[in-house]
Amino acid sequence: MSRTLELVCPAGTPSALTAAVEAGADAVYFGFRDRTNARNFPGLNFSAAEAAQAAALCRDRGVRPMIAINTFAAAGQEHIWRQAVDTAARVGVGAIIVADIGVAAYAARTYPDLRLHLSVQAAAANPEAVAYYARLFNVQRVVLPRVFTVDDIRMVTASQPGVEVEVFVLGGLCVMAEGRCTLSSYATGRSPNRDGVCSPAEDVRYEQEGDVLVSRLAGYTINRFGPGEDAGYPTLCKGRFEARGRASYLFEDPVSLDATALLPDLAAAGVTAIKVEGRQRGKAYVAAVVGNLRRAIDSLANGGPPGVAVSAAGFTEGGRTTEGAYKRGWR
Repeated sequence: MSRTLELVCPAGTPSALTAAVEAGADAVYFGFRDRTNARNFPGLNFSAAEAAQAAALCRDRGVRPMIAINTFAAAGQEHIWRQAVDTAARVGVGAIIVADIGVAAYAARTYPDLRLHLSVQAAAANPEAVAYYARLFNVQRVVLPRVFTVDDIRMVTASQPGVEVEVFVLGGLCVMAEGRCTLSSYATGRSPNRDGVCSPAEDVRYEQEGDVLVSRLAGYTINRFGPGEDAGYPTLCKGRFEARGRASYLFEDPVSLDATALLPDLAAAGVTAIKVEGRQRGKAYVAAVVGNLRRAIDSLANGGPPGVAVSAAGFTEGGRTTEGAYKRGWR
């Protein structure tokens, strides 16, 4: 059976990685337990020893292990990111996912046989940018920003046929300026692109005020939820604020991406791999969504339809899903 799309799945813990492998992932991405990856939360990620075990498990099962080194290196502390690259090369991963141009240069120069993928955090948003990374650092795959329509994707794949394209199809959505998020740093002093942490848990508070549940981040009120409303995690980009006399989500609604119905269009546009966001999720989420996507991809490869949306309502943010920018239905 031909698999027209590679299924790339998240693992925030060793147990989630095992769940992804058993559910049918073609590739699994994970990160080290430090600020070199964009999901640097307590209780998540892998030590060097755990990464070596994870990589070995993946290889034994015919799954490609990938390590995300996808934050931007701090001046004077570049050795932290270089050590991450060194460790990834030593444990034998199938690829590393990089965002910082200096990290990409170090990896390409030091480990020319190590496969490089460009993170969505790098925000390569046009064919010229994709060509630049491929030419200078031999980047073999680019994860495109989540602002692209299907036609935009087709333009990139047509103009850069030697570079694989990977896109997100399921999971959380961020404000659509990939790699440039600084909102969290204004409130907490830390941001995902530099520290790997958006809205750190120690700065989050939920307080009951009568019938209203109030969510706060570092003392800032982010949202107020009435009885029966789903309470999301308080991030500034998904806060509900009053502007021009009306309370609403100013930047982005709390909603999850599910573009399963567009799998045939993405495959036709030249996409190599589809990606699930969710390294902060548990193994139950990983097993459920990866298994559903595996069935959808296999159905498509056998000439059938991808099926219905695969995200379970209990796992979606705000209990809702969207196809995001792929169709740009808000225009």
